[in-house]
Amino acid sequence: MRGLLVSSLLILALSGCGTTRQYEATEQLVVSDAVDRGIQHMDFRPLSGRKVYLDSSYLRQVKSVGFVNAEYVISALRQQILAAGCLLQDSANESDVIIEARIGALGADEHQVTYGIPENNSLNSAANVIPGAPTIPTLPEISVARREAREAAAKIAAFAYDRETRKPIWQSGVRHSTATAKNTWVMGIGPFQGGSIREKTKLVGSGIAFGRRSRNASVAEDFERPAVDYSAETRFNEGWPEFGDVGDGHGMIASNDDAQESAIPTPPELEPSDKPEEPDEKEKSAKVAKAPGDNKPKK
Repeated sequence: MRGLLVSSLLILALSGCGTTRQYEATEQLVVSDAVDRGIQHMDFRPLSGRKVYLDSSYLRQVKSVGFVNAEYVISALRQQILAAGCLLQDSANESDVIIEARIGALGADEHQVTYGIPENNSLNSAANVIPGAPTIPTLPEISVARREAREAAAKIAAFAYDRETRKPIWQSGVRHSTATAKNTWVMGIGPFQGGSIREKTKLVGSGIAFGRRSRNASVAEDFERPAVDYSAETRFNEGWPEFGDVGDGHGMIASNDDAQESAIPTPPELEPSDKPEEPDEKEKSAKVAKAPGDNKPKK
């Protein structure tokens, strides 16, 4: 009995509760992550090598959601278009193809679940009905576990058509993506922070972290030009992505001299000089050495 009491006191002493006062950074992260997840699966490689112009007139009416707004979506689309080998133009008149993009949804929701008895003041409300009844304080929350979750959604689509003929060329399809941020408390300990915006689940205010989310990459279709991962650092050489082992600093950017040297084909290695051919078996038999006495004149 004494051991159980000591263990209970120890658990109470070690347990704690963390509180996040503001969620501005979390909301910005989930919204921007939802945008990134949707755009990274948009494959513009069918338009590779074409002069394109991004028509963003239908993106400017999006209401600002914190720091993430229409300008962030436009910049993300431009990055993905350039990575696909398209030649972005500053005006529609200079392009051959016009890409038009739109946003159908961009926002975040909040969910809260309590496993136990949530905080309520129903008894106080019932007591106010009775004249002269004393005020009953609000019942505190009594929960075994509690979870708060924020979920952001982005719905983005794009299509392309010929500038002169106005004939359709390509469309991405509607990309609907979500991102999450979760905080969990268990027996008053927490919050344990997880979700798609974090690399690992961690206990806030401490170095405890475990697990790892799966890596998301751009789609890999069957094209001559390789796909570029939207969320990864990538080196380009003459507009063509390189996936070799490259270093930092100056090694990340290919200079013009390096590009010219890489364009010059390396001559094949010279073969070793031909060795004199060995005589055939017949020649060997004809050149058999004679004895010294054979050359003397006969008497």
